[in-house]
Amino acid sequence: MNVGTSIYKKKDSHLVYVDGKIYAGMHYLVDMWGICNEESTNKINDLLLRAARAAKATVLYQHAYHFGEGLGISAIALLAESHISVHTWPEKSYAAFDIFMCGKTDPNLSLNLLKNELKPKKIEVKKIKRGLMN
Repeated sequence: MNVGTSIYKKKDSHLVYVDGKIYAGMHYLVDMWGICNEESTNKINDLLLRAARAAKATVLYQHAYHFGEGLGISAIALLAESHISVHTWPEKSYAAFDIFMCGKTDPNLSLNLLKNELKPKKIEVKKIKRGLMN
C-alpha cells in the first residue's frame, strides 16, 4: 500500500463523529498501575498489534525499544488511523498507553483488550476529542 494515498473511499470517512460534532480523532491517555510489565519487545509488539486489530485499525509499521535489563520498553504501532504507543516502567509496575484513532475504528475495543490482558490494579483513562472540525 502506498502510505501517501488515502485508504478511505468516502469523503470525510477518516473523521470521527461524536454528538453531532466532527473531530480529527479520539485520543485516549491510559495510565495502568499494578501490572506485570512484559520485558519482551516481541510480546509488546504483539500486544499492540492485537489492540489495533481489536479496534479494526490498520497497522502500517511497528517498533519497540528495550532500554536494558530491568528497564522499560517504549513501543509504537503506527496506524493508518493514527497510533497506539506504550512506555513501561517495570520497577514501578506501571505503563502509559496512548491510543489515538480516527475513522471507523473503536478505541474502546483496544482499551478493553489492554485491560483484559494486563489486568491493572488501578487504571486512569482520559478521553480527548481532538481537532474540532465544525
